[in-house]
Amino acid sequence: MINPVIKWSGSKRSQAKEILKNIPDKFNTYFEPFIGGGSILYAIHPQKAICGDICKPLISLWNEIKERPEELSKEYRVRWNRLQNEGYEAYYSIRDDFNQTYSPADLMFLSRTCVNGLIRFNAKGEFNNSLHHTRKGINPDTLEKIIVDWSNRIKGTTFMAGDYIETTATASPGDFIYLDPPYFHTVGRYYGTRSIDFKSFIQFIKDLNNRGIKYMLSFDGKRGDTDYTVDLPKELYKRHKFIASGNSSFKKVMDKEQQQVYESIYMNY
Repeated sequence: MINPVIKWSGSKRSQAKEILKNIPDKFNTYFEPFIGGGSILYAIHPQKAICGDICKPLISLWNEIKERPEELSKEYRVRWNRLQNEGYEAYYSIRDDFNQTYSPADLMFLSRTCVNGLIRFNAKGEFNNSLHHTRKGINPDTLEKIIVDWSNRIKGTTFMAGDYIETTATASPGDFIYLDPPYFHTVGRYYGTRSIDFKSFIQFIKDLNNRGIKYMLSFDGKRGDTDYTVDLPKELYKRHKFIASGNSSFKKVMDKEQQQVYESIYMNY
């Protein structure tokens, strides 16, 4: 299992091995316009990549990991020590600072000490998750090793703040795009908006086909006996597979029930 450097909702860590089995054997530039926690980027380890997201603080943090891993690790240690010495007030002080400056070092600390490690923003773009009181946050020595490891893996990646159309604008035949957008049936907030526009996204996929660019799309699948599969136009893809992504933690907690979750992957090759 990949050790995450950034924890992000919808992580593909558990599916990375299966996804890897289905990517093209060869491609030029790798594109990932919904980068999130970057598990697939890490697993593929491409020589050249362009990855993006509309969440500017996330992209700033990725660039810090890539370009200044030692400094970022030191900054985390300073904040972590404050939390141990000052208690919960330090967390909320740092959260207030982040919502004023959007410091990548603050975001790194918050992501590793907030409830369930989930980065969440409100409609104003403010970080609003609370301190996880029963955890002290990952040890600075451990996190430093993870940050340095990831920094070495992503040296060939350009990170850009923009939507999926902007991030993939320079893609051409011979390149490969992995798409992991907010799922159609997911209720939640995609940074700054409720969701992406489904019709526009479908047109984008049509355009990729017309441009002769290979893509893989991770999308809604199944949970237990419930099928959430989206009825994508058949002409958009050549293959559709379900891959296991573990049990539903929500159902396990709420109903004491184990439900296997399968996610869809669509490929136009």
